[in-house]
Amino acid sequence: MIKEYDYLIVGSGLFGSVFAHEATKLGKKCLLIDKRSHPGGNVFCENIEGINVHQYGAHIFHTNDKQIWDYVNSFVEFNRYTNSPMANYKGQLYNLPFNMNTFYQLWGVKTPDEAKEKIQSQIDQAQIGVPANLQEQALSLVGKDIFEKLIKGYTEKQWGRPATELPAFIIKRLPIRFTYDNNYFNDKYQGIPIGGYNKLTDALLEGSEVRLDTDYFQDRKHWDNIADQVVFTGHIDQFYDYRFGRLEYRSLRFEHQLMDQENYQGNAVINYTEHEVPYTRIIEHKHFEFGTQQKTVVTKEFPEDWTPEKEAYYPINDQRNNELFAKYKSLGQTQDKVIFGGRLATYQYYDMHQVIGAALKAVNVHFNPPIQPKSTI
Repeated sequence: MIKEYDYLIVGSGLFGSVFAHEATKLGKKCLLIDKRSHPGGNVFCENIEGINVHQYGAHIFHTNDKQIWDYVNSFVEFNRYTNSPMANYKGQLYNLPFNMNTFYQLWGVKTPDEAKEKIQSQIDQAQIGVPANLQEQALSLVGKDIFEKLIKGYTEKQWGRPATELPAFIIKRLPIRFTYDNNYFNDKYQGIPIGGYNKLTDALLEGSEVRLDTDYFQDRKHWDNIADQVVFTGHIDQFYDYRFGRLEYRSLRFEHQLMDQENYQGNAVINYTEHEVPYTRIIEHKHFEFGTQQKTVVTKEFPEDWTPEKEAYYPINDQRNNELFAKYKSLGQTQDKVIFGGRLATYQYYDMHQVIGAALKAVNVHFNPPIQPKSTI
């Protein structure tokens, strides 16, 4: 039987959108379905008073890969936004990432040697051998002051557990710069699409059919039968009916507020690092695009325990969940009619450039499979 579509793509986030774009260029007919009421996944923006509001948290594009940078800029021009967040600890402001500005704000030191000496003295005082948890790992890397003021509360809120109960591997390293440089990312290319991320996803989806408010699992048999192949970007454990159990995540809740003032906090992102403040950061969206609107929109970001009816943001990549995912991944490798991709299907936290790179790689492998050696039998 000839199917109606070449590809059913479940999910219209970056992975699904890039795959659809590339398949469409090759003459394939794609249908994307998404249970949300909008395309674009977590990069979706809502325009409020002329401000592109990142509905699912701050999305700042950054990469060292010129091909990826040129790829996204072929759809929409990106601006020169540089991520330079601040940290607020009990009313005191500190620059991020940890750099000479931060060290001056903490201790009044002015030279790299003074900062190194201060950090090393606190590391020595901690007397950590082999770190047994995140707290010990952080103390062994940056010492008491940085840990207690800029890491502890934020991290405990993010993961919902005390730092002494979190595994050390969560922070294998902490970037420390002994220069006066507030550029958060080391990547050569970074910015925000001029006009918002919807311009990127709309361009990627041009030529493909998109159906919103459509849940694949409500009529799975129907959707499987209308296309030759499925590109699945949802929860891989759900795809297999939770055969081995559920994978765990942390979730987020966002409180958006339109404010009748021109400038609320003077920066796009300010982290709140004390435990007593329930949110981890406040985002002021207009600063991503250097907005001059008379009003502003701010978003408070609250970490939450994840339940199946909530959005899944951060995989909990501990031993139990990694072993569980390995079982699902093995099942996935037996599916010749299904391509798995994206954060949820691969149980990884991806940056945007990594999702796009993974989608382009999947397209390349799928449409240009490696030549199998001929049998010698």
